[in-house]
Amino acid sequence: MEPPKDQHTPEKSSTDPPSSAYPPSGCCTNCGGPTISEPSPLASLPEMSPPPNYRPIRAPAINLPHNSQAIILSPVPHAEQVPVVSPPYQFECPVKRIHSPDDIRRFQESPSFKNFLGFVVSLSESIRGHKISDPCLVSPTVAAVVSILETLLQWIDEIPPVQMSSRYGNISFRSWHERLAQRGESLILELLPDEFKGSTIEIVPYFFDSFGNSSRIDYGTGHETNFAAWLYCLARMGVIKEEDYHGVVARVFVKYLELMRKLQMVYCLEPAGSHGVWGLDDYHFLPFIFGSSQLVDHKYMKPKSIHNDDILDNFSAEYMYLSCIAFVKKVKKGLFAEHSPLLDDISGVPNWKKVNSGLLKMYKVEVLEKVPIMQHFLFGCLIKCNLVGREE
Repeated sequence: MEPPKDQHTPEKSSTDPPSSAYPPSGCCTNCGGPTISEPSPLASLPEMSPPPNYRPIRAPAINLPHNSQAIILSPVPHAEQVPVVSPPYQFECPVKRIHSPDDIRRFQESPSFKNFLGFVVSLSESIRGHKISDPCLVSPTVAAVVSILETLLQWIDEIPPVQMSSRYGNISFRSWHERLAQRGESLILELLPDEFKGSTIEIVPYFFDSFGNSSRIDYGTGHETNFAAWLYCLARMGVIKEEDYHGVVARVFVKYLELMRKLQMVYCLEPAGSHGVWGLDDYHFLPFIFGSSQLVDHKYMKPKSIHNDDILDNFSAEYMYLSCIAFVKKVKKGLFAEHSPLLDDISGVPNWKKVNSGLLKMYKVEVLEKVPIMQHFLFGCLIKCNLVGREE
């Protein structure tokens, strides 16, 4: 009798390479191990040490297919202050403008790209050294956004999944998303000052794209980036201020993560654009960045501590990175090093500061500079495209 399949692990198609298949260049065709070593995008190999009583079962994931050389050469992104728009405001319906690698390169060189990435870095730095439960400023705006997310969570209970034979893509998610389309704008209007009511034409599309695609019934890092972009737009208007950043991460983003995990589990959302076993995670990236920042200079917990189940059980509620690892272990079966080799590899990095800086560089290269992800990203007056040199 064939054993039951894991509900949350994507099936391998007949065209997929075997699990031992690696790129032919620099890898052994028998065991899959590397024949040419390559430096880790997160830390140099000589400084890496495996956790106690833990023996890697295969070569490090850093030699496998992701653009590690680009990550290594990329400078560590720095925090930037978000410039607030001034009147007269000219909000517009945002549109897609990324169609090619050349468009990505031009966007990468634009002030908007650098400032948006700098905003993500600022959010990361705001939570550094803090537990989720630590006191922080909860402004009316932060409280209003949390309230919106709690409303969306409640809708899941009101729209139960239907019985289906397929493991992925419960069609009730479309009903949930339809309600979002009907009521989402009114929810956002409640948190906007009167002078910015007209901004909904531009910021609502980012919000709608933050929770997955209703046609494909999937979710991935592109949707997560849209949520960060929506928060960035609120910061551009001065609705979210710098003193709110700690609360934005510890209250808003934590609630968003709770919402997305529930959507993923209840409606069985397909991973959108997942790298499969060689990706960081099927769905998320930002909580690993924020979570690693939380743990910088922690006295006791090190990157290798993710292999300690007692630490995961006792501290996942306080640290996003540990929460992500615990969730991965919950929904994926088998050896951690096999189903999540990149996360396993990162556990050998000597300290959280290197993990955090490496993940920021990886987010830039693997998310913000990838055409398949950014081709769906929207641009208006708050996030400008600035594709100088392209013929429109």
